Amino acid sequence: MKEFFKKARRQKNLMVGGVITLLFVVMAVFAPWLAPFHPIDHADLRHSEESPNRTYLFGTDNQGRDILSRVIYGSRISLSVGLVSQGLNSLIGILLGLTAGFLGRRWDDLVMGLTNVMLSIPSLVFALAIMAVLGPGLINIFLALGLTNWAYSCRITRSQVLFTRSLDYVMAARALGYGEVRIMFTQILPNIMGPILVVATLGVAGAILIEAALSFLGLGTQPPIPSWGGMLSNAREQLFTAPWISIFPGTSSTPILPGQEDKEDLMGRG
Repeated sequence: MKEFFKKARRQKNLMVGGVITLLFVVMAVFAPWLAPFHPIDHADLRHSEESPNRTYLFGTDNQGRDILSRVIYGSRISLSVGLVSQGLNSLIGILLGLTAGFLGRRWDDLVMGLTNVMLSIPSLVFALAIMAVLGPGLINIFLALGLTNWAYSCRITRSQVLFTRSLDYVMAARALGYGEVRIMFTQILPNIMGPILVVATLGVAGAILIEAALSFLGLGTQPPIPSWGGMLSNAREQLFTAPWISIFPGTSSTPILPGQEDKEDLMGRG
């Protein structure tokens, strides 16, 4: 454990990203204790559109609600969407990639063809299409985002399986009479989880941004539930008269994300 922390200290990007992520997680878990006011019930029109001050550190919106409290509670929506949707994405991608790489043949061709189709469609466009059919709502966001970004996990898993299925420990498991399902889930999958977890963490951040975009367009979490995208949408009319209403939710909803080339580089290395 000490060696891990020593190596982590040398990686500045890792330390900064880890601290930011930890702050957001703590903020979401302890929101009722950290928020100075209730994000919905505490609305006082006498204090509407107040600039940041000692009482309201982030100012208030057009209904007199504390922006800091709404940002804190909004982190719960964003993190839950990121974790749940990426969990579903990873489950689909791992199952398809694991079976495609291990079984091969026509099933591999079918899965890779479907994966290429999914990669050709932007996730936001696909999510918009699904939300247009299902309608707005938090549960529908989970389904929409959970079905749109599994292709990266699938390709990484498949590439790792193609490499490991011919290794000695897999051949030994075959010699001992292990079935195909047992080999896939007990011998191969535990040894290829590293790259899969990296792709999953990238997907969580992407899901947070897509949820913010959907809420901004009115297809995500519905008012009065606080969400970062919804707060940005409500702040459009006060962009110049009360810019703090949009600055703080906008800053919170833009985590540091790797570029598209980083994901492609991971798949290339696999």
